[in-house]
Amino acid sequence: MFKVTGTGHYVPEKVITNKDLEKIVDTTDQWIVERTGIRERRVVADNELNSDMATKAALNALKKANKSPKDIEVLIVGTSTPDYTLPAMAPIVQHKLGCDLIPAFDLNSVCSSFAYAFITGAGFISAGYYKNCMIIGSDLYSRILNWEDRTTCCIFGDGAGAVFIERDPNSKGILSYNYGAKGEDADLIRIPVGGTKYPITKKNHNYHKNDFYFQMAGTDVYEFTITTIPNVVIDLLEKANLKPTEIDWVVLHQANRRIIESVAKKTEIPFEKFIINIDRFGNTSSASIPIALDEGVQLGKIKRKDKVMFIGFGGGLSWGGVIIEW
Repeated sequence: MFKVTGTGHYVPEKVITNKDLEKIVDTTDQWIVERTGIRERRVVADNELNSDMATKAALNALKKANKSPKDIEVLIVGTSTPDYTLPAMAPIVQHKLGCDLIPAFDLNSVCSSFAYAFITGAGFISAGYYKNCMIIGSDLYSRILNWEDRTTCCIFGDGAGAVFIERDPNSKGILSYNYGAKGEDADLIRIPVGGTKYPITKKNHNYHKNDFYFQMAGTDVYEFTITTIPNVVIDLLEKANLKPTEIDWVVLHQANRRIIESVAKKTEIPFEKFIINIDRFGNTSSASIPIALDEGVQLGKIKRKDKVMFIGFGGGLSWGGVIIEW
């Protein structure tokens, strides 16, 4: 199977606190903290691109794995905010890293993008197609948000995370997995204008300015999450034949601290086993899981042979989770 040999992350230098947001929109630090657990988030510099963040995270992961960009055999980027509508961002990252002419492609499942990219890369290795894979989750939401909408601009931050996985016959890799989507509710998270359904053309002048920005039906998405994700956790445990106490670490997509607390309570996994950084970074979409994984490794929490569960969830509405042997 495979094992994770390198993790890395990158977040921009600029910090926007809840107090800063009080000057921009009708909100308060107390309101944001009580409802989300977020205290601050990072935002890119004017000259910084999503591909730049992804490249830096990947380089950090390669350093930990003691590898060079030339060693990468396949590169997958999970993102819903690429530099361009097309082409994909992964080939741009491939070039910035200095890789060989390897396959490089994007996966967009919004906040579940990294989880989907991970199982895809793991599948390539398990099938014997490649010996290793660089998997990146990177998103730049500050440029798709309506900074007059307090229901969304308070939640998100920019960042990137990466993991490098390699074939290893002595490692078990994925112990269980659960992926799915509820497409009937796909419009609960969206940017209405800019696709081929509502394209940006000279003939179309009747769009509302808000429809060019990220939109989310927060209450509906929250209800979907707190009912769906606990069931995913239970299913993952059953498939892996594990008890809640046998999981070493859990990384849920950092969407809302209350969601994490609810999942811990419903699944009886001790809350102290959940790695949480939403207070410092906000919701970084597909980057949230790999950033938290890297922090877990850096802090000495996640160690070799640990049983680690991580689950992404978000637009689509989609979810994807695995338990892996680290």
